[in-house]
Amino acid sequence: KPNISSMVGQLYTKGDRRTDAAYTIFYMGINVGGALGPLVCGFLGDTGNPADFKWGFMAAGIGMLIGIFIFNQLKNKLLVSPEGQALGLVPLHANNTKSITSRLILTYGGIIALSITAIGLLYIDATKFGILTYLLVVSVLGIGLMLFSAQSLTKVDKQRISVIFITAFFVIFFWSAFEQAGASLTFFAEEQTQRNIGILTIPASFFQSLNSVFIIMLAPLFALLWLKLGNRKLEPSSPTKMALGLFLLAIGYLVIAYGVKGVEASTKVSMLWLTSMYALHTCGELCLSPIGLSLVNKLAPLRFASLLMAVWFLANAAANKTAGILSALYPETGKPTPSLLGFEISGLYEFFMVFVCMAGTASIVLFTITKYLEKLMHSEVVK
Repeated sequence: KPNISSMVGQLYTKGDRRTDAAYTIFYMGINVGGALGPLVCGFLGDTGNPADFKWGFMAAGIGMLIGIFIFNQLKNKLLVSPEGQALGLVPLHANNTKSITSRLILTYGGIIALSITAIGLLYIDATKFGILTYLLVVSVLGIGLMLFSAQSLTKVDKQRISVIFITAFFVIFFWSAFEQAGASLTFFAEEQTQRNIGILTIPASFFQSLNSVFIIMLAPLFALLWLKLGNRKLEPSSPTKMALGLFLLAIGYLVIAYGVKGVEASTKVSMLWLTSMYALHTCGELCLSPIGLSLVNKLAPLRFASLLMAVWFLANAAANKTAGILSALYPETGKPTPSLLGFEISGLYEFFMVFVCMAGTASIVLFTITKYLEKLMHSEVVK
């Protein structure tokens, strides 16, 4: 069955130029929750007592249950193809005589088994020895080997799939820098950002809502931009948009690096620096993330749409793992000076410049190979 992300693309016919705009609006909807989440969880849990964050997790669980209920109530009415049919391929067992009870047992039994396995692997990775990185690499290689050796796929199919793998690789550089929001950038908001407005002090956790708020504000404008450019035959290709996203990410870090340059560790800077960075990062995200989801939908053979969407999210998983490693470079007073490839990260300026260099280099490389990727994409789906 299709996942949520691949369902969006199936609402449109192949080659429909509205797909990028549709994924941008879809992305805006996701970020309504993204904006409310840090506010609710921060309000309930950011009390000075770490144990109070359990109420934030409870609120997240309640929100997920409400979302599942709404989806199940409305999916048959709203999630239909342009031909008016239910989305996705007809399951192979559709005419099977197995009872509904048996199918439910198999389905939910599989979900429980997968959940237990996932929790076990996360526990081993966190407490015993790191295995997630190797599992991610093996998973991607295994999926790639299966797809590129499939006899049922044409040469064009495999070339288009290769574009998904290549762009997913560049996504790792984007998210490993972007996802500092939940780690090092929250420390920065807590320790070196002036958060007072009159008699009020803004909790550091609230700054994580800025990204989602900016997405809600800017997503309709980006969707309109892609539609207008498409109508005039000026819309850039998906890889070009993604390279632009990496470039804007680098510029965002460059702005905040300038803001902290020469500032002592005991000095707090204006929240405008952090806010400006999040605004630029959001523009970069809107050029990369919904466009990437749309790209997978355009290029993936229908029967492998969910699998290739999983490859895309595996890249996100690898990026989050890398983000955790890079956040350890955050300089802290009284602790040894961290280093990367022999370069000492002696202050916040050097720390932020790591992401400027990383995202900037990835952007330049992706811009350079854009024409090559467009040839591999073939026909009208390059946009």
